[in-house]
Amino acid sequence: MPSPRNCLHSFFSDTELRTIHIEPITGDASSRQYFRVIAQDNTWVLCIDKDYTIHPTDQYPFLVIQHLFSLCSVPVPAVIGSDKKTGAILIEDCGDLLLQDALKKGETNAAALYRKAVDIMVGIQSIKGKEKEMPFNRFFDEEKLMFEFIFFLDNVSRCPSANGFSEKTSRTLRREFRSITQLLLRPEYFVLNHRDYHSRNILISNDSPVIIDFQDARMGLPQYDAVSLLRDSYVTFDENFVAGMQRFHYRLLRKKKLTTMSYEEYLYLFDIMAFQRNIKALGTFFHQTYCLGKKEFEQYITPTLAYLPRYIDRRPELAKSGEIILNTLAETKP
Repeated sequence: MPSPRNCLHSFFSDTELRTIHIEPITGDASSRQYFRVIAQDNTWVLCIDKDYTIHPTDQYPFLVIQHLFSLCSVPVPAVIGSDKKTGAILIEDCGDLLLQDALKKGETNAAALYRKAVDIMVGIQSIKGKEKEMPFNRFFDEEKLMFEFIFFLDNVSRCPSANGFSEKTSRTLRREFRSITQLLLRPEYFVLNHRDYHSRNILISNDSPVIIDFQDARMGLPQYDAVSLLRDSYVTFDENFVAGMQRFHYRLLRKKKLTTMSYEEYLYLFDIMAFQRNIKALGTFFHQTYCLGKKEFEQYITPTLAYLPRYIDRRPELAKSGEIILNTLAETKP
């Protein structure tokens, strides 16, 4: 990748560049690089993504979805400019206070912020578009859901506490995962989802949420984003809080005529979707921790595992795969 300073030639004059300071921003599980660009009277965020250099601008997901979300009043950082040649995008700086960190500091009203986050989520789920255009032509279909399950299978054996994970176990889980996937293929209920709507992808700027990392948005059950937010690997809440937010989400979906499912079906699909999403997250954490050596992700394995028993107890369809996973990772105490 080109150096960040070289990328800035697309946006600033040589005179301006002499007074600009550049600081790296720690990213998440992504190949993109982020930097804070600091001038005397302003700051910006510079993203460098090699994938942008090989995509036509009108097909590059980040720019397409940022434009769509902005038009639909979803709070996202503004794009100041972009340079396809270097893969550089200059973005409005909305600060670095993640929702995860705001909650840890205890300086904010969690219920109020999460109601805002759910409201924004439903705003995204309300967006309509042409079926052949991005992101409405991307789906949580069987291929995508199974890809996320299989990513777990490909990485679970990397976990030091995994035991007895044989080829036979893998085949059994693959069959169970495919059966679970079939339960989530309800296209009549599909809406637009952010796809990674958790506390590390929501900034708090001027006491309000700003949504980032939205380039993978796609159609799926409304529970997908709700699960990402309420069964978050990075932040956990008691069951009363989660139940209140589930009711709030469901009421908004019905109010905006975005679903016809009953509340019982909403809760059923929420649990099935939560199981799938948490398994996918575990695969990511195993890969990041034990394959890429990013040990900061290891701390999120145990809280993610801790979610699984409640779904397994409530939903018999998850019993077999859940028992195998929990037994396989028995030394990783939930």
